Amino acid sequence: MDAKTGDISGKCPFTGAGTRSLLGRTNDDWWPNALPLGIISDRGISPSPMDPDFDYAAAFKSLDYAAVKADLTALMTDSQDWWPADYGHYGPFFIRMAWHAAGTYRVHDGRGGAGEGQQRFAPLNSWPDNGNLDKARRLLWPVKAKYGDALSWADLFVLAGNVAIESMGGPTFGFGGGRADVFYPEKVYWGTENEWVNTGAETRNQPEKGWNIEDPLAAIQMGLIYVNPEGPGGNPHDMEGMARDIRDTFARMAMDDEETVALTAGGHTFGKCHGNGDAGALGPDPEGASMAAQGFGWHNPNADGLPDSAITSGIEGPWTNTPFEWSKNYFRLLFKYDYELVQSPAGANMWTPINPDPEDLAPSAGDPNVKVPTIMTTADMAMKMDPDYRKVSEKFLHDHEAFKDAFARAWFKLTHRDMGPKARYLGPEVPGEDLIWQDPVPAGTKPSDSDVAAFKSAILASGLSVSELVKAAWASASTYRRTDHRGGANGARVRLAPQSGWAVNDPAELAKVLGKIDELRGNLSMADAIVLAGAAAVEKAAADAGHSVTATVSTGRGDATEAQTDADSFEWLKPFADGFRNYRAGKTSVSTEDLLIDRADLLGLSLPEMTVLVGGLRVLGANSGNTDHGVFTDRKGQLTNDFFVNLLDMSTKWSATDADEEEFVGTCRKTGAKKYTATRADLVFGSNSQLRAVAEVYAQSGNAKKFVNDFVKAWTKVMDADRFDRA
Repeated sequence: MDAKTGDISGKCPFTGAGTRSLLGRTNDDWWPNALPLGIISDRGISPSPMDPDFDYAAAFKSLDYAAVKADLTALMTDSQDWWPADYGHYGPFFIRMAWHAAGTYRVHDGRGGAGEGQQRFAPLNSWPDNGNLDKARRLLWPVKAKYGDALSWADLFVLAGNVAIESMGGPTFGFGGGRADVFYPEKVYWGTENEWVNTGAETRNQPEKGWNIEDPLAAIQMGLIYVNPEGPGGNPHDMEGMARDIRDTFARMAMDDEETVALTAGGHTFGKCHGNGDAGALGPDPEGASMAAQGFGWHNPNADGLPDSAITSGIEGPWTNTPFEWSKNYFRLLFKYDYELVQSPAGANMWTPINPDPEDLAPSAGDPNVKVPTIMTTADMAMKMDPDYRKVSEKFLHDHEAFKDAFARAWFKLTHRDMGPKARYLGPEVPGEDLIWQDPVPAGTKPSDSDVAAFKSAILASGLSVSELVKAAWASASTYRRTDHRGGANGARVRLAPQSGWAVNDPAELAKVLGKIDELRGNLSMADAIVLAGAAAVEKAAADAGHSVTATVSTGRGDATEAQTDADSFEWLKPFADGFRNYRAGKTSVSTEDLLIDRADLLGLSLPEMTVLVGGLRVLGANSGNTDHGVFTDRKGQLTNDFFVNLLDMSTKWSATDADEEEFVGTCRKTGAKKYTATRADLVFGSNSQLRAVAEVYAQSGNAKKFVNDFVKAWTKVMDADRFDRA
């Protein structure tokens, strides 16, 4: 499958099935005896204990930020008897916790990342790659308890990682708070495999079999953050495959080669791997452990908490001879020595330097007087053996200042990528520099009411149709993803590459519409004008249907430039399918209706909001390619509830027109005459019982006005979804 085009066609390589579930394996599969809390929350009852009007941003601003950092700094060396710190310093432990909290981020759908504190919940709290991080989170509890609602777990994870780096003399680039916690595990497609990662498991990257990592996944195996550090499928001799897997997985979370090397080397400058014992002796993960364990997992019956006996990855040893401080030693040791393959006490593959000098031995994690050899994983060896990674590594070997800067920036990107625009960042350590991956947008100017009214009148008199204006506004705003807060109407990037050329946007028509908007906008920004043109069209469509409404969209947006737009990065936002516009690029292993649900979720819509938007967009003629699929009305361009009325009318008989049952024709039951055409994204509102129940509300007599009002609310929500620049 092609990562850039979003082609997810073909069979799933793990099950052989022609289609897959939108969610794949879920918590219910892994822990079938888990407490069924969904019985309550699935009834629409929020699991959040916070007051409905709780404002986390306001709460965070009340923090004594310096005091928080001071407490975290003190914690780094406050070794606890129940889980003693390696080398007397928890810094490496918290770096790993923060890295793994943020490292689940993936570019394809913006899911993952540290933004909601998801590491507290299954499956992430029990992933093999997150082994023993339950202890890191519990070590932070006194700090969380002290600062309460003003400091979310999500922010605390990342800030603890920053303080850990600083406390060991390492470089940081800054910190932005503002990640509000959730109180439930988000339902994310993590894969379809039947088992967690192990050395015998098949990897998702096997080009010799025609396999590549399935979009939107980023990890090489189920239960990993990135790659198997022992090598592809646990094979330490496949160095070419190791480099390939690293490059692919890091690219899928928005990192290039230099950032990948900097993160790997910077993170592994600190701390050690743990594998000094039989991994098979460990108890169950936190989610599967006994009630008496109180949320702890991976119980070691032989040596709980002792640094020199701990077991996590199975690999054993530190990367450098100074694992508790920032240094030049990672690259120095990597290039100074030849390495030989050995096995850890747990049987894991790792590499150790041949005949190391005494001064290059490291202290034992539990006793500084005991010296042990340093190690490298197969993933570390790729930084030396792969030609492209080696060039970057040699650069950093000889230019430590460049390495420091690259690591600080890459760490900041790793831990903040899912936060979206910088307008969402809070706190005194937000960097002043605008970074291209933050999708910067210049500040806009709020237009006067008279300018807005004049433009709306002019655009409605321009000769452009309601359908054309609605389509342009939707194309601009509907790129928004609540997962990483990218996309949206602010910046008007729909007029720039690559969005301006996406097939789903009907480029020729879009260019015509944007040209006329630009001609008539006066003092308005293009971003405001596009949204206001859509609002004017919606208001006209409602009025033509006999309903007076106002689509009160916000104004004051700015216009981004090409220089502020990373075109390659924005290509990830291109939809493979957009059920709201009845668009699908080709065959897929996920059903059309599942992809519609996924798109609605990315937009942050509820089921009623999704339903009313689809019904309204159909009658407004907003389909990509201007097809008639789902346009169940003879009043196209008017905002009516005809889509729902005619879909649920029993006088229509539906039948598939293709073997895949993707397209359908509706005929009159009495005469057999053709009435409508439709896709799965249309008929699902009649076939699915829950969606049909919502559709029935909008089809009922007397609810035409409710339909219009609900459509306008949902429309406005999408148009304003990205307005983080407003106070």
